[in-house]
Amino acid sequence: MAAEPSAIAEEKAEEAKPLRADAQRNRDRLVEVAAAVFAERGIDASLEEIARRAGVGIGTLYRHFPTREHLVEVVYRREAEALCAAAGELAGKYPSDVALEQWMQRFVDYIATKRGLATSLRILLTTNSTLFSDTSGRVSQALRQLVEAAVAEGTIRGDVDASDVLHALSGIYSAPDTPQWRDRSRRLVSLLMDGLRFGARKS
Repeated sequence: MAAEPSAIAEEKAEEAKPLRADAQRNRDRLVEVAAAVFAERGIDASLEEIARRAGVGIGTLYRHFPTREHLVEVVYRREAEALCAAAGELAGKYPSDVALEQWMQRFVDYIATKRGLATSLRILLTTNSTLFSDTSGRVSQALRQLVEAAVAEGTIRGDVDASDVLHALSGIYSAPDTPQWRDRSRRLVSLLMDGLRFGARKS
């Protein structure tokens, strides 16, 4: 029996059909709200609550996202894409070390959403094996660009490897899920940046 198409295949089919402006706004709002609700409450967050907070009916949600996993995959990809895009935006706006620190703080929010989606993401992995390899490769490259720029400009120490920084950041994912998790993670990012700046060239 042929495998069922993954959520991303359905997503691409939907994107091929032009949406009315109001329908597109509803869809974008649903994805934005879902990301926040999943990060706050985890995968058991009510779809009815997501629809309510987005200001639409549950029928509208299901028209855009027939299954919870479909919504989860779209949210996950959106968060990963936003994180990757932020690298260039921050690099153009801040000094290299500040851009790196701001990006790592955004990484905390990305991890918060990913933790909230964990159960459904494991299910998705069985039907879409490239989901994580696609996104993790892009996230790693975004971080590498920021780290290498900061090393080149001497705003962080010169013996830093981007893969080590990513390894340190990834430890945030496995930290105990407590009400203080996000605040503690942000403090850890600040401590990590203190270490990266220690011994940097003074230009």
